[in-house]
Amino acid sequence: MDQSTDVTPDAFGALPRRPGKIIAVHLSYASRADQRGRRPANPSYFFKPTSSLANSGATVERPAGTELLAFEGEIALVIGDAARRVAVSEAWAHVAWVTASNDLGVYDLRAADKGSNVRSKGGDGFTPLGPELIDARTVDPTTLRIRTWVNGEIAQDDTTADLIFPLARIVADLSQHFTLEPGDVILTGTPAGSSVIRPGDVVEVEVDAPSADGSPTSGRLVTTVTEGTHPFDAEIGDLPAVDDAQRIDAWGSREAAGLPGGQPALDPDLRDKLERAPTAGLSAQLRRRGLNAVVIDGVRALRSGARIVGMAKTLRFVPLREDLFASHGGGYNAQKRVFDTVEPGEVIVIEARGETESGTLGDILALRALARGAAGVVTDGGVRDAEIVAACGLPVFAAGAHPAVLGRRHVPWESDVAVACGGATVLPGDVIVGDGDGVIVIPAAIAREVVDDALAQEDEDAWIAARVEEGHPVDGLFPLGTEWRARYEAERGTT
Repeated sequence: MDQSTDVTPDAFGALPRRPGKIIAVHLSYASRADQRGRRPANPSYFFKPTSSLANSGATVERPAGTELLAFEGEIALVIGDAARRVAVSEAWAHVAWVTASNDLGVYDLRAADKGSNVRSKGGDGFTPLGPELIDARTVDPTTLRIRTWVNGEIAQDDTTADLIFPLARIVADLSQHFTLEPGDVILTGTPAGSSVIRPGDVVEVEVDAPSADGSPTSGRLVTTVTEGTHPFDAEIGDLPAVDDAQRIDAWGSREAAGLPGGQPALDPDLRDKLERAPTAGLSAQLRRRGLNAVVIDGVRALRSGARIVGMAKTLRFVPLREDLFASHGGGYNAQKRVFDTVEPGEVIVIEARGETESGTLGDILALRALARGAAGVVTDGGVRDAEIVAACGLPVFAAGAHPAVLGRRHVPWESDVAVACGGATVLPGDVIVGDGDGVIVIPAAIAREVVDDALAQEDEDAWIAARVEEGHPVDGLFPLGTEWRARYEAERGTT
């Protein structure tokens, strides 16, 4: 029996023979990095099996039971001469051909392999390649163009001028670690615009060099999506799993994924009651329910008389580390995403570890939050442009003011997670109320009963204050004793 693992040449796309290995870059285009909110300091990689190769015109199955098959149009490099420890200046000479590729992947399977992408990107047909090879000697690697169409509509359009890591650097870097052999394929990353495709969709990818003589092109690499019919077996391995975070990553945005924006807004009646209830009264009611660690300590309103009521949208900073700031501090980072996506009525709550020797927001971001309809900002860090921020009309409670930008002490790390602000744990969707006494956190599930009891207590306290003004001693009156309570309830008609 023939035990050869060779398959028909068509399975190798445009390649003359089966490559020894396929290496893919995780993140390389600035547009994609900005979309993801992180810019790596150096390239990172994963392997794809050669059995994932397919030719132009082939179909690819979205595995049965999965939801999030995504396309990634990419430039593929094919090694011509073996490369081992080559310099960047010499690396391009080791590339024989350039062509189009589609680094398909299933987000439902990403969690199973903790970032290795073995199952999520290793499926049969998940690396279509071709249809034509461009001679690498005839093109400038810094002026290549990559475009992707889905059902005839342009989805990606970028050039290698937008790369964080030039193509030659990627080749040189890989050659530091192992020999790149003739025929090996490098998938060089995808620009912004990658999204989800469904059965019936047709994806086309083209790489060309418009400025080169003859405008060489790979032609359009065509892949049609079909529905898989073989479900995964739970008795053998992990099953697909998906959540809203994966949907947002796969589709490219919350809106594209069809998800509602952020946390639901406060009910108008509840908001009205919270606007009238002082934090002192709300704090007392929370304490009666055994919740004492609900005060955000050390923050005060930048503008006298400011009041804040809304649902928490959280942002977390970690201490400055230069390499992490290089990858997470620039571009469309977590801080910018939060201020760009805050919903009307939400309060941005920032964990800055009580570090006030750097700003956590300034006038531009405050104006953006105001334009978005945010209810305010609470930060246990500093505020830059404090006077302008105070005057702009957005309620901001902060631990202090400081002229420096966040890169002096902080790295914007993540959003919409539990944070520790001023010693209090704040979850996305918690109710935030602030006034001249400070800021408190109310679990959303008990907000209505807490505010109702707080307003009832306010009414009672106002009645007591009136009796004190009449000259009555506080003994037995504050808090209400039996006789005084009977009188209070009689006057209020609550007996």
